[in-house]
Amino acid sequence: MTDLLGQIVGDGLLEKNVIEEVLACAKLAPAQSLWTTEASGSVQLRMDEHCPEQPITVHQMFYNSVQKYGNLTALASKRGNKWEKATFLEYYHLCRMAAKGFLKLGLEQFHGVAILGFNSAEWFIAAVGTVFAGGIMAGIYTTNSPDACLHVANDSRANVIVVENQKQLDKIMQVKDKLPHLKAIVQYSGSLKEKLANLYSWEEFMELGLEVSDHELDEVISKQRANQCCVLIYTSGTTGSPKGVMLSHDNITWTAHHASRAGDMQPAEIRQESLVSYLPLSHIAAQIYDLWTGIKWGEQISFAQPDALKGTLVDSLREVTPTAHMGVPRVWEKIMEKIKEGISRCGYMKRKMVTWAMSVSLDANQRLKKDEEKSFLFTLAEKLILQKLRAELGFSSCVKFFSGAAPIGRETLQFFLGLNIRLYEAYGMSETSGPHFMSGPEAYQFLSCGKVVPGCQYKLININADGSGEVCFWGRNVFMGFLNLEDKTKEALDEDGWLRSGDLGKVDEDGFIYINGRIKELIITAGGENIPPLPIEDAVKQELSIISNAMLIGDERKFLSMLLTLKVLQ
Repeated sequence: MTDLLGQIVGDGLLEKNVIEEVLACAKLAPAQSLWTTEASGSVQLRMDEHCPEQPITVHQMFYNSVQKYGNLTALASKRGNKWEKATFLEYYHLCRMAAKGFLKLGLEQFHGVAILGFNSAEWFIAAVGTVFAGGIMAGIYTTNSPDACLHVANDSRANVIVVENQKQLDKIMQVKDKLPHLKAIVQYSGSLKEKLANLYSWEEFMELGLEVSDHELDEVISKQRANQCCVLIYTSGTTGSPKGVMLSHDNITWTAHHASRAGDMQPAEIRQESLVSYLPLSHIAAQIYDLWTGIKWGEQISFAQPDALKGTLVDSLREVTPTAHMGVPRVWEKIMEKIKEGISRCGYMKRKMVTWAMSVSLDANQRLKKDEEKSFLFTLAEKLILQKLRAELGFSSCVKFFSGAAPIGRETLQFFLGLNIRLYEAYGMSETSGPHFMSGPEAYQFLSCGKVVPGCQYKLININADGSGEVCFWGRNVFMGFLNLEDKTKEALDEDGWLRSGDLGKVDEDGFIYINGRIKELIITAGGENIPPLPIEDAVKQELSIISNAMLIGDERKFLSMLLTLKVLQ
């Protein structure tokens, strides 16, 4: 027993010494706490024996990838009928040019660059260029009103705003005089309708980079530290304005490495993954999946058309034939509805054949262990029908299908099992840099969000009679804090630095988590949109004086509805 205890203590000391050595070698900014609310602040990293890896910056991650994947295609954009491609080496140099352009425009350290537009190579280049230049990148939803854009730009102290087109530019022009830190606006798609002071086309902006030396940029990059902020994700609270979730270089680089591997995304030296980027990059799910993981593992990212969610996504999928695909529940529901509509229009025999094949596949996938007869029927259904159905969707090469940002319904999961498609659910928050739990080929249970990402930790608190408790998070992916919101940050983190999710979860004996409710009131629609109900409820009551109570409904639904009660004279 004494020898065993000595070995355990010895192993613990060895692990502690390894972590101390890693920290000693890492160039980190001085930090006294696990959290901060200042854009220029730094934090202690949650390094322990579960995640002792060397902290690196975004630039270090990208530079390392260029050494390995420099000649591979990184980005593909369709202009007219032609796909224009850039290698990782070209992508890296474009990001450096953008960074120098931002420096020329006067981007100050830890000030924001807000990006307002649909997914594109320019979006990626502007985002990475911002980080290289020492700024903080903040995405803005394309559906935001001018006032909502104003909040993000003002809160992030944006020196530069990058917009897609005239429609988005018009929003910024309405509020630019209220932005004291704003120095320039860059438009990356379409020609400028009129020449205004401090308004640049994408080409003009990139040419500005020629006026800044590589040495000057390298000086800026060399001062960056992994425990400093580089990204802001704006997420709605239950009340009030959106909060800026501060993510560090380490949050981004660590999560891009570990969460993606938990989902079995492969490094390009094994097999280059191919993805279609279409979900809003201002949301952490798409940003970590498309942008940062793409850089980490040398993935090829092809950009869908701006009207992807109005029907052209399938066209892009057919052209690209991705190896992996992620969607929010509403996207998977739309695909399901489209297929059902197509099946209903088929002739009697074809409809019967498809229905039979899907029932065989559903049964086989739910049973997991198939007997010999079922295996034969499943193989027959797969070869005769299901492979063709998936090919029509653009999934002929796709082997991993992910769902995130909101809970997905049982009916949708079962429908896709009928196509021999397992939807791997992820669970996390903006405050965990995306997924904290991941499903994948090696970690799958029906209705579960998978297992905790290796290197991350969780605990359940206030456990009730059925074993459910509030899910709390710990790991290198946990955010730095809410920008300029100390009280909100203290509410989110307990005294030991654990992040409270506000979600009720249950973990089975095999480590699979099941999310079965939310403590907080935030509504998450089927499309993954976060909607605080209170402001809408209050606005309705204020507008309609006859209303006594209003309750917004829309969790996991396609649309919002509201229950109203009328004032009654006593």
